[in-house]
Amino acid sequence: MTLCGALGGAGLKKYAISHKRLHAAGGLGFYGMGALLNILLLKFLPLTVVLPANALTYVWTLVLAKWIFKEKIGLLRWSGVGFIMAGLFILVQ
Repeated sequence: MTLCGALGGAGLKKYAISHKRLHAAGGLGFYGMGALLNILLLKFLPLTVVLPANALTYVWTLVLAKWIFKEKIGLLRWSGVGFIMAGLFILVQ
């Protein structure tokens, strides 16, 4: 679910740079798939787990920005990812 959201954002950023409709379609498709997976997960898991897990989208986005767009990621942002991961770990315990 969260990876789909991050891929959706990456696809739309690619579209903003290239103006290729395929990137826009892919981005919107991934966003839609992420939303549907979110709804499906809410059927099986508590809201107090699923919604905070959406924070993983920020982690995926950081990794995709570094990998696909070659963006520089500072220590403060990596620290934020660490806090997100720690918070999610606490939630699932």
